[in-house]
Amino acid sequence: MLEETVRLKAQLRYQQRTAREGFFGSSTPSSRLAFKPNASPVAPTRPCGGQPGHIGHGRRAATALTAQLKLRLKAPRHCPHCRRCLQPKGPKRRTVLDCQPPRPQRILYELESGYCPHCRCRITAQPAGVLPKNLFSNRLLSYVATQHYLHGIPLGTVQRQLGLAYGSLCQAMRQLARRFEPITTGLVREFRRSNVRHADETGWRTDGHNGYAWIFCTPRLALFRFRHSRAAAVAHEVFGRRRLRGTTVVDRYSAYNRLRCALQYCYAHLLREVRDLLKQFPEQEEVRRFVETFAPLLSAAMRLRAQPISDAVFYRRSRELRRQILAAAHQPARHPAVQNIQNLFREKTDRLFQWAEDRAVPADNNRAERELRPLVIARKVSFGSQSEAGAHIREVLMSVLHTLQKRTPDAQAALEKLLDELAENPDADPYKLLAAVDSS
Repeated sequence: MLEETVRLKAQLRYQQRTAREGFFGSSTPSSRLAFKPNASPVAPTRPCGGQPGHIGHGRRAATALTAQLKLRLKAPRHCPHCRRCLQPKGPKRRTVLDCQPPRPQRILYELESGYCPHCRCRITAQPAGVLPKNLFSNRLLSYVATQHYLHGIPLGTVQRQLGLAYGSLCQAMRQLARRFEPITTGLVREFRRSNVRHADETGWRTDGHNGYAWIFCTPRLALFRFRHSRAAAVAHEVFGRRRLRGTTVVDRYSAYNRLRCALQYCYAHLLREVRDLLKQFPEQEEVRRFVETFAPLLSAAMRLRAQPISDAVFYRRSRELRRQILAAAHQPARHPAVQNIQNLFREKTDRLFQWAEDRAVPADNNRAERELRPLVIARKVSFGSQSEAGAHIREVLMSVLHTLQKRTPDAQAALEKLLDELAENPDADPYKLLAAVDSS
């Protein structure tokens, strides 16, 4: 009877948590939550906005040096109400922000040509900023690619905005991905040479079938892969079969365990699991003591790297945190849920403390999680790729654009410059041109 009561109470708690937190518990996305847990049932009494004494970052008036265009407008000679003459009172300045709508212009080039009697070839002038045999200019191509593959705006929206044919834009993106194919090969080699790497995956449908989107990133580059499989073969496709130096930060998905490099498990996932123990077993005193001891240690480990301290202080504190975490993991415990967490830290010590040995290695995988977020938003809008070819185009162009975004302040301008270089020298290596854009 007692065991049945305990079982029913646990089932009731699970149903209450599912109703409150969603189907995936604490891992449920905020968009799936019915109510915000921190929402106040009553309206706030204090006024909204900045606090008293806050300087603020509001509107800034343009000056003669910062304004791109300066216009002087004359006032009417007579008052519009009584029709009497107005007395001059001097100018008044007003700042207005304006933009031109992105509408393509049709340009007709008259290309002069000449004949070389020695080489017996005809030389024709080439327009600047246009790839050979291409209808769209490099500026237009970079705009479309950036809007769709970097900012996540649907291609149909871009097509209606520009007034161009949808099929023409798809064909242009296909040709662009074909030209940038060598860049992804070079980014894979650069990724393998990196000292700190991140990897993660999420769901992605292709041609109506379930699949996965993978991201492999560093602070300097991003690589995307769209595959039907979640097997370790996808990771080996990027990491290779040879042993790599450096550390890869991942979650505890088993496909990464076969990689031939040092691994660092994400503490954010572990912290979530530890805190969930208190929600699953709120009446267990042993679980409560373990969570109150272990969770602050994991949080401190994730925060330590960003603190403004010297390397000597960092490594001294990291060694102390490691000692405390291992001490808590070796404490005698009887509850199976506590033992499960403890066994992980006992058996996988080599995959849990890379952050303590190298300050460049974070204790969490937030970089990969955040860089996957634009793709998750695109998935909600587009529901995935319509074909295998479309997934491959997205794979190439997202890798190029997200890498440019990390290396330059204006990814669209950098992409246009790269295309201009290819227009002048079609035989150039696109990956070397990417490196040149980065260094300029």
